[in-house]
Amino acid sequence: MAYLAPSEFVTKMVDAGESKIYMATRDALIRAYMAGAILALSAVFAVTVSVQTGYPIIGAILFPVGFCMLYLLGFDLLTGVFVLTPLALIDKRPGVTIGAVLKHWGIVFVGNFLGAFTVAVLMAIVFTNGFSTEPSKVGHAIGVIGESRTLGYAQYGAAGMLTLFVRGMLCNWMVSLGVVGAMISTTVGGKVIAMWMPIMLFFGMAFEHSVVNMFLFPSGLLMGGNFSLMDYLIWNEIPTVLGNLVGGLAFTGLTLYTTHVKTAPKRSFR
Repeated sequence: MAYLAPSEFVTKMVDAGESKIYMATRDALIRAYMAGAILALSAVFAVTVSVQTGYPIIGAILFPVGFCMLYLLGFDLLTGVFVLTPLALIDKRPGVTIGAVLKHWGIVFVGNFLGAFTVAVLMAIVFTNGFSTEPSKVGHAIGVIGESRTLGYAQYGAAGMLTLFVRGMLCNWMVSLGVVGAMISTTVGGKVIAMWMPIMLFFGMAFEHSVVNMFLFPSGLLMGGNFSLMDYLIWNEIPTVLGNLVGGLAFTGLTLYTTHVKTAPKRSFR
C-alpha cells in the first residue's frame, strides 16, 4: 500500500483538525449524525454475530466494517475530533481558539448522539416487532450489556468509576490510531487495513467508546433494561467521554505531534 511517512501524516492530522474547526455547523452536524448512525449499525451487527455464533471475538473481528465505512465517507466521530482539533490549537493555526474547539466538540457530540439514537429506536422496533413482543435474543443481549456496564461499575463505587475512565482512555488510544490509520495510506485497501486492526482490538477488549454507548444504552433502555437514564449518564457516558478525550489526545495526538512535528533538537556527539 502507498504509505506516508509519519512527518507527512501527522501534518495531515493538524490540517484535518483545522479544517474541522472551520466547517459549517450544518455540515459538521450532518457528518456527525451519519457517523453515529453507521457506527451504531456496526455495533448491532457485531452483537448479532456474537449472539448467533456464541463467539464474541467474531463480532470484534467484523465490527470495524462500520468504522471504515464512515471514515472513507468523510464522516466524524467525537473520539476522532478529540484528537485532531486540539492539534490545530496547539499548532497555533490562525483563528483556531479554545472556544471554537469546544463548540465543534459540542456539535459533533449532538450529531453522534442523534444518529446513534435514531438507530437505537429503529432497531428496538425490529427487535420487538414494533414493541408488540419481548425483545429478541439480540435485543435482550443489548439490554444485559447496558446493565453490566452501568450498574456493574456502580457497585464498586470510586474504583468502578476509575475502571470505567481507564477503559475509556484505552478505547480512544486504539480508536484514534484507527483515525490516524485513515491518513497513513493513500489507497482504499491500505486505509482499511490500517483502520481495521486497532478498532478490532478495542472492541474485542470491551473498552468503552462514547459513541457506541450512545446506541447500546438508549437501545437497552427502550427494550426494558434494568437501569436508568441517570445510571447511563453517570456510570457510563460522562466518564467514558472524559476517558476518550484523555486517552486519544495523550497517547496518540500529543505523542505523534511532539515527536514528528515539534521534534526535539538532534543530539550532538562532538
